[in-house]
Amino acid sequence: MLDTKYNHEEVEKGKYSFWQSKGYFKSGDVTKKPYCIVLPPPNVTGVLHLGHAWDVSLQDAIIRYKRMEGYDCLWLPGMDHAAIATEAKVVARLKEQGREKYLIGRDAFLNECWKWTNEHADVIRNQWASLGVSLDYTKERFTLDKGIEKAVQKVFIDYYNEGLIYRGEKLINWDPVAMTALSNEEVVYKEEESAYYHIKYYLEDNSNYVVVATTRPETLFGDTAVAVNENDERYKDFIGKNVKLPLTNRLIPIITDEHADMTKGTGAVKITPASDPNDFEVGLRHNLKRIIIMNDDATMNSECGKYEGLTREACRKEVVKELEAQGLLIKTEPIKHEVGHSERTGVIIEPMIKKQWFVKMRPLADKVLELQKDSKTKVHFVPSRYEKTMNHWMEITYDWCISRQLWWGHRIPAWYKGDEVCVSVNPPEKEGWTADPDVLDTWFSSALWPFATLGWPDNTEDLQRYYPNSTLVTGYDIIPFWVNRMTFQGEKLLGQRPFEHCLIHGLIRDKQGRKFSKSLGNGIDPFDMVKQYGADALRYYLVSDVAPGTDMRFDEDKIKAAWNYINKIWNASRFVLSSTNSLKEINLENLKPEDKWILTKYEKTIEKTKKYMDKFEFNNACAAIYDFSWNYFCDYYIEMAKYTTEDITTKSVLITVLTGILKLLHPFMPYVTEEIYQMLPVKEDESIMISKYPKHNKKYVFPLEEEIVDDEIEFIKSFRNIKAENAMTKDLKVMFDTNDDNNLIVKMLKLDDNLVKEPLGIKSYKVFSSKIKATIFFEKLETEKDIEAKNAAIKILEASILRRETLLTNENYVNKAPAKIVELDRQKLEEEKKKLEELRR
Repeated sequence: MLDTKYNHEEVEKGKYSFWQSKGYFKSGDVTKKPYCIVLPPPNVTGVLHLGHAWDVSLQDAIIRYKRMEGYDCLWLPGMDHAAIATEAKVVARLKEQGREKYLIGRDAFLNECWKWTNEHADVIRNQWASLGVSLDYTKERFTLDKGIEKAVQKVFIDYYNEGLIYRGEKLINWDPVAMTALSNEEVVYKEEESAYYHIKYYLEDNSNYVVVATTRPETLFGDTAVAVNENDERYKDFIGKNVKLPLTNRLIPIITDEHADMTKGTGAVKITPASDPNDFEVGLRHNLKRIIIMNDDATMNSECGKYEGLTREACRKEVVKELEAQGLLIKTEPIKHEVGHSERTGVIIEPMIKKQWFVKMRPLADKVLELQKDSKTKVHFVPSRYEKTMNHWMEITYDWCISRQLWWGHRIPAWYKGDEVCVSVNPPEKEGWTADPDVLDTWFSSALWPFATLGWPDNTEDLQRYYPNSTLVTGYDIIPFWVNRMTFQGEKLLGQRPFEHCLIHGLIRDKQGRKFSKSLGNGIDPFDMVKQYGADALRYYLVSDVAPGTDMRFDEDKIKAAWNYINKIWNASRFVLSSTNSLKEINLENLKPEDKWILTKYEKTIEKTKKYMDKFEFNNACAAIYDFSWNYFCDYYIEMAKYTTEDITTKSVLITVLTGILKLLHPFMPYVTEEIYQMLPVKEDESIMISKYPKHNKKYVFPLEEEIVDDEIEFIKSFRNIKAENAMTKDLKVMFDTNDDNNLIVKMLKLDDNLVKEPLGIKSYKVFSSKIKATIFFEKLETEKDIEAKNAAIKILEASILRRETLLTNENYVNKAPAKIVELDRQKLEEEKKKLEELRR
């Protein structure tokens, strides 16, 4: 029998190891239809955060539901090596130990990275277990394991041979802390205070000057031209001439280019091809020299003269001072604008020209856009609005910079000998070849996740059975990083979408709608919530709180409410189990109206819940189950059943409905539902996890009885409200207006000794529902508040009566006032006297 109080720690103890020992998490039953979810791999830089707990709660709800529906379910776990983030963590750890990455060497550093990975992988697995997620650990993968490495190398080499991967010198995003290139998706833009610096660029002969406005005066050492629009009348006499670059002795030309917008600023733009993406394109069109002015750590180099060695921020201050001193700074105009930061290190990125490896994106993106036009080949987003996010990215995409100047990651399979390049896993046989020192962007290997985890490039049984995956669950923030890339890689390499459905959830924010951050100190550890309220309460809150694609505002009170709901189910189960412990088999014959009523509500709940589950609307599914289990089963049917607990039919209905509730809730609350299921006197399987999900059965839908009992409950609610509002005592009397069978109402309201057939001459109140009417007779007991109110009313009436009597004995008022008003005063006087007499009596 269940304990008297719900204790999540006791309930959760041993369940996970029981499920694992029974092999319930394993896939591979070829007699069943396959269903596959590949877990978005958390990175090994630390513990799981609240967003990942949301991720896995949604996925486990899907996989447990599908498993109970009879599918062969593969939920494949794995972890991501997270090149930039992990390398930064390991470098920091080495620094604490008095060691440095470059001094210990590549091999020793990679050993340290593997140590870090193994430590944190164990932590993550324990946290998965704490949440109760049913992953098939026999299939676990890591983005740096040998199988993934084989897939990555094949894709790189094949794409290179097809011309889809190339090496070139381009302006890229550079992280001066991590000292590596970044893709555009790894750059986060933040609004910052800055300024436009209006600077004079004098003509070569000093006869005039051009005013250039820039937010980055420190980059002027890399200027190789000033651009104006050919239609700008202000500069028609300047075009083709040279200007003197401020603070240097260098001359640069004034050119015309469409990049110069006549309507913005002064219309003249400094062109720095090695420091700005737009300027880089202008430089290509005009064959301008590219002058690199910064070192890899974003300090100024020798091209900057006396400013060499300064940080870019310090250099800006010094340059502005010097421009001012030389009379070249006209004004400083404060502005706010968006500045790109590294997603991983938070530092402001620096555009730099580097030789890097790129993926040619246009043909890959066009293939996706074509397949998205057909429902049979497209990825179906839930909510559907997020398909636009992917399609827009595919329409405007640019070549993807995939090389990273790191050691932790997939080594680029390329070899160099002078100007020769060889792309292969192993170097050519002749000596003198040097391996490419860089690694690939982590997202390059992650983009292969839906099929490389299943054994690709080998044509394995798992690949044939589980690809395309059934569903991907992830946040909208990584659609560009990951969802889009998995889509074009799957469609290019296997000719099919990587997954049929893509369920998108939002971001978790704090109660004020702010992102969680260390600086705000508003972070939430999900496992603190598990410790306090249990995994079931956290999971139920995460899946039930908001609709798909919507941001969630974290609210601990809602986790408490989830715990209260679990406690309600727990206590209801205690009653059911204590009332049915002798039950040997289910017998649903001789059903009473209330039995038919609850079974009808139950069948309707199954129908609604399955509809919502299949549409991934877990918030609506949970609401339907909650409404039925709390408002109908716990609050009313259990109360009704207390009067017939010895009846075999009542016992059978109690067990049938409770079992159904447990099964409906199991995908969201695995622990408590398993605990109660094990206590049932009659059950079909050794674990709820492998039991069949409830199926709608029209046989147990009784519309007439549902309507009758609904009406009786409406009457009961109304009766209780009236009784409470009027402070009625237990000795009240009730007379029903009809001779219908009101037995259930009488029992529920405990009216056996309170019924009368004739009206009583005391205070009464009508109570009714749609079909039932009754009169309540009662003696209202006066409370202190009632007496105070009565005395106050007496004083008001006495004063009013005195005023009217004075008026009506005044002949002047009676003779001169309108007759109607005088008559009205007389009527009101009589009414007030009667009312006063009644109050005094």
